[in-house]
Amino acid sequence: MYPRVKYEIYSATADDIKDDLEKGILDMGLLMEPVDIGKYAFIRMPEKEQWGVLVRKDSELARKDFVMPEDLVNIPLIIGRREEVRNELANWFGGYYEQAEIIATYNLILNAANMVKNKVGVVLGFNLGNIYEDLCLIPLKPSLETGAVLVWKRNNMLSKTTEKFINFIKNTD
Repeated sequence: MYPRVKYEIYSATADDIKDDLEKGILDMGLLMEPVDIGKYAFIRMPEKEQWGVLVRKDSELARKDFVMPEDLVNIPLIIGRREEVRNELANWFGGYYEQAEIIATYNLILNAANMVKNKVGVVLGFNLGNIYEDLCLIPLKPSLETGAVLVWKRNNMLSKTTEKFINFIKNTD
């Protein structure tokens, strides 16, 4: 549609993306919730991501239809490093959070998935599709979902290209 427009895709945590927005390095960012978007203009994406536990297919947890907080007691856990995410997971765990054995945090789930593949622990995260043949995601129960928001600085002069992209997203269902 716009053959001369090129997009640069940059993966980072929501905190890093917000920092780059503030510095003017990025025009907009796609942030996974929970995240503070109070000072940004935004569009909430319609789809929600389902959280689960990323495990090896040969794991005992892989035989379950869903994983509850008590199923993760005494299992090495790798969780997102962002404080908002850790708080969300603490709420999901409820009284079992104190018994959670959090051995590592991650900023990009693909790196954490390699740790699962190499039997370091299991990852709490959301579905990325079939990223590894020998891994699977078991949904959490109670269910935990997260949304995404496209954000940009309020009252900031946007390029025509950025404006057109935002309008395209606003008009896409």
